Amino acid sequence: MRARGRRHRGKRAAALAAQPGQRRPLPAPHAGFDYQIGGPYQPPAGVQVVSRDHSAPAAAGLYNICYVNAFQAQPGAEKDWGDLVLRDDDGNVVIDHDWNEALLDLRTADKRGRIADKVGTWIDECAGKGYQAIEPDNYDSFTRSQGLLSARNAQDLVKLLSQRAHGKGLAIGQKNTSELASSRADNGLDFAVAEECGEQDNCAEYTQHFGNQVIVIEYSEDGLRNACAKWGSTLSVVRRDRDVTPKGDSAYVRETC
Repeated sequence: MRARGRRHRGKRAAALAAQPGQRRPLPAPHAGFDYQIGGPYQPPAGVQVVSRDHSAPAAAGLYNICYVNAFQAQPGAEKDWGDLVLRDDDGNVVIDHDWNEALLDLRTADKRGRIADKVGTWIDECAGKGYQAIEPDNYDSFTRSQGLLSARNAQDLVKLLSQRAHGKGLAIGQKNTSELASSRADNGLDFAVAEECGEQDNCAEYTQHFGNQVIVIEYSEDGLRNACAKWGSTLSVVRRDRDVTPKGDSAYVRETC
């Protein structure tokens, strides 16, 4: 999975959170947010922060988060990764069947380094397009790896991605994986993007370690209702359709608190 209307300078300033001693601006807590990783479109009124796929242009005048699939291959792209695709003991590619994506092999420092180099070219591209942050997806792929990958493997790779992003002056968000939120500082992660924490009633697992620097994405009415009731006054919360389709598509859904 993954125009740009003019915004007053004050709007942009409101979407940036100043961090003492930190050159990387973060998305402001509770800012209007839109999740556009399925395709870019004109951000709705009130949106100050937007997340888009690395192949898309940044939205002018907004805080832009750049989505990269960092721990799995896009559907049909296994050949692009060569020996970096994870295989089981029988030589079969390990697949995330929910999204038909091959997992990447994070088990050695050499492979993690080569994965980070490839994803790093996208990070560099995001910086060049004017994005302010990176959202590396599938940090939790180790939980779908048939026991072949560990949480340590995932953290060792995300550290490399954090270093690359920070070197380009970009912030980096932890995507899901609340069980590793307590290690955010060691892993160099600046904010969190949490899918369905309202649905799963675990948003507090992120706020305990990220404070109000949490962006919540829901895909159901119940999830949105719960997220808004508990966190709507402090966190950025949006509901999107599961395929995150662009506005104008018949499947498009976008709601906020």
